[in-house]
Amino acid sequence: MISMETILLHTIIIANILSFVTFGVDKLLAKLGRWRVPESVLLWTALLLGSAGALAGMVVFRHKTKKSKFTISVPMLLLFHLAVLGAVMF
Repeated sequence: MISMETILLHTIIIANILSFVTFGVDKLLAKLGRWRVPESVLLWTALLLGSAGALAGMVVFRHKTKKSKFTISVPMLLLFHLAVLGAVMF
């Protein structure tokens, strides 16, 4: 039987991969001058357990790093997620 911790861990990993990829796709679309991923979608990917992936995407792709909406909320979400995860796991 699969434990709740395992399910939570897999969910977090998938959410972070999706968030990272979404930031990368949006940066590529910006470079190509195409329709973009809405900022609300980028923030929701961070909110829904993908904050580490969002922050990594911001750094790796140098994307949304000048927008305070992202530079403040994404790290704060990551700290919140880490605190909740710590409380749940330990």
